[in-house]
This record gives sequence, C-alpha cells and structure tokens, in this order.
Amino acid sequence: MKFHPHDVALEEFYLSHSAEHQALLAHVVQCPRCSLRFHELTGSSGKTTTGCEEEREVVTDYEEVLDRVESRMADREKAVTKERAAAPALFVELMRLVPDQQLLLIRNSPRFQTWSLCELLVEQCRAKTVQDPRSVETLAQLSLAVASRLDPSYYRAGLIQDLQARAWAYLGNARRVCSDLHGAEKAFLQAETLLRQGSRDLVELAVFLDLQASLRRSQRRFGDALRLLRRAVTIFRRTGHFHRAGQSLVNMDLIHCYAGHPEQGIPLLYEAIKLIDGDLDPRLRLCAQHNLIQDLAETGRCFEAQKLYRETCALYREFPEAWAQNRRKWVKAKISLGQEKTAQAERLFLAARDGFIAEGISYDTALVSLELAVLYARQGRTADLKRLAEEMLPVFSSLQIHREALVALCFLRKALEAEQASLELVSRVANFLRRAEHDPGLRFEP
Repeated sequence: MKFHPHDVALEEFYLSHSAEHQALLAHVVQCPRCSLRFHELTGSSGKTTTGCEEEREVVTDYEEVLDRVESRMADREKAVTKERAAAPALFVELMRLVPDQQLLLIRNSPRFQTWSLCELLVEQCRAKTVQDPRSVETLAQLSLAVASRLDPSYYRAGLIQDLQARAWAYLGNARRVCSDLHGAEKAFLQAETLLRQGSRDLVELAVFLDLQASLRRSQRRFGDALRLLRRAVTIFRRTGHFHRAGQSLVNMDLIHCYAGHPEQGIPLLYEAIKLIDGDLDPRLRLCAQHNLIQDLAETGRCFEAQKLYRETCALYREFPEAWAQNRRKWVKAKISLGQEKTAQAERLFLAARDGFIAEGISYDTALVSLELAVLYARQGRTADLKRLAEEMLPVFSSLQIHREALVALCFLRKALEAEQASLELVSRVANFLRRAEHDPGLRFEP
C-alpha cells in the first residue's frame, strides 16, 4: 500500500478487531520496543524510503499478520517460560562451583547461555546489595559473562545491552555501599555507555537514574542527586510504574535529611506512601512510614508522628528483626521526648542504644546516646551525663567511629568531667555527629 489510509479506514480497521486485539495494536503503536519487535517478527523493516516511495510499506492483510505475530509470540512465550523454569536450578548448579569453573561452564555450555539465567543473576545483584554487598562483584561478573554469550539475533542486541547496563549499575551501587566511591563511579560510567547503545527503554533509564542518585548522595552532591531523582520519578509516573516512583521519592527524602532539612522530605514521603504497593514490598512501605514518623518528630510535629506511629505498629510487627525494632524504639523515644514524657523517652533511648551496641552499629549507637545526653542535659542531671560519657567512649572506640567523631566525643567527655557541658554544647556535638555520619570529611571545631 503506497498511501496513508483515510481516518475512516483506520477507525474501521481498529473497530473490526476484538478488544484484545485493539489493546495489542494500541500498545504496539505506543511502545518503541514492541513496535520494533513487530517489524522484526513480520519481516518488515519499519523504515521509510525516499522520493515517490516515501510512504511506509503497510501489510494489507492485517488479520494474517496478527495471526502470524500471535503464533510467533506464543512460541516465544513457551520458550521463555521453559527458560525461566530452568534458571533457578542452573543458578544453584553454578553457585556450587569455584569462579574458574563457573566461567568455563558459561563459556562452553549452551544450557547456561540463556536470558533468564542472566536476568536471575542480575536480580541477585540487586537483592544482595543490602545483605552482602561484597558478593555482588562476583554475581555481576557472572551475569556479564552470560550476557556476552547471549545470541543477539534471538534476544536482540539492544535488550542485551540494557541487561548489561543494569548489572553494571547494581555493581556500582554495591561498591557505593562498600564505600568504594571511585569503583562505583567507574561502574556507573560503564552502565551509562551501555544504556546509550541499548534499546533506549525509559524504565531502564529511570532505574539507572535512581541508583546513580544514591552515588551522588554518598558523594554529597545533593543537588545532582535530587535532579536525577526528579527525572526518575517523572519517567516512572509517565510509564505507570507508580511503586518505583514511590521508592524514588523515599530516596529524595533521604537526601533532604542528609542535607539537614528533614522538613523538605515530609510532603515527598506522604506522596510516596500513596504510591508504594505494600503487598509488593512491605519493607519499603515500612521504611517510608518510619522515615516520615522520624521527620515529623524531628521537626516538632510530634502529634502527627504519634498518630502515624500507631497506624504503623502492625507493620513494625511484621519485621521482628533487630534493625526494625531498634529503630522503632528510637523513633518512639523521639516522639515521647517531644511530648515531654521524659521517663518513657529515657527508657526507650536506653533500649534502642543497647540494641545498636548488640548489632555493632556504631553511628546509630552514638546518635541515640547523644539524644539521651540531651535529655539528661535538659534535666540538669550532671551525674548521669558523666556516667553516660564514661560508657560511650570505650564502646565507640571499639566500634570504629571515624576520627573527627571521636574528637567531638572526647571534647564532650572532657567538658562533662570539668562540669562545663551545657545543653547547647551537648546539642552541638549531637548535631555534628548527625551531619558527620554522611560527611566523614567534616571537621569538628571545639
């Protein structure tokens, strides 16, 4: 067909199909990836010509085309289903081997050269970042080795490059967690190069932007991090990935908190809670609600914090692990202190501090101890302040708090011993430690 169909002809063609076919056609027209796949499956290039042949070639028998596409897609779906079913067993088999054997198997056995195994390895990179970030290096290298063996004519080169980019981005994020910011930067640059060569899928781009923003946050480039997250949220919303948009909003709040402006994160978290699918990711839902409770308490909005805390209690109970319960006690202590329930606040601060000591979490131990010190200073309890200072330094020295934080704590201890530690000084040291947690290069000025 060498002409553009009239609007009436297009409408009749569209309405002549079932609702399922109409939805399929609408998606193919709107989605660049599926449009390209459609042209590949039907054997048409999807490209225009010049001169009198400028009009796009259009297949006249649409029903025949749709039947052929559906048949090929059904065959492909069966193959994908079979691949996905086999991937977990292949992953277990691979993990039993030493690194040299793993790479040898990937290079020489077609069983291990599948998209589903590669995708599973990449997903493991994401999942292990919090629990065991150092293991991600090996998993990422394995996923990249599998990706290099994937058949580009079957899986499409652009999609393979998207998957490789995701592996590099997750590797960069794991290096960031391990404080290897230079190595993280190199991994993200590699991911960005592959994304430019890939399918240009918007969701892949948004995932990359969200992860890269975490690196910018760790580099204290807060403005850059917020800019990246705003782009990610816009893309996630536009493409209907509202849960992921909520996750990026939670990350935006973290940046505001690190910059010392928790009040700016409050509206972001209210919006994030509306978008997050709690059934899909209850941990993320808890993080969002907990962070909002904390922001409200730290900005003096304790009655709002208390109301949300009560609503979140059932969700806290779903996570009996120490990381959740210690933070629950800590934020409840902040609320109690704001409501002038000092006895309850003291009890909860002590319980949270003991929990963090048991976990070996140095900075949270220091921060909760200093909030307890502020409570004692407000009440003029000099003896309790001295006792707390004597308990703090040995614990903090063993927990490897960085030098400037120890300088601040030593200064506070000496002031307490000389009975010259005012509420203002205790608060100042507490604020310094809060900022220094995310900026180890910060210097304490006595």
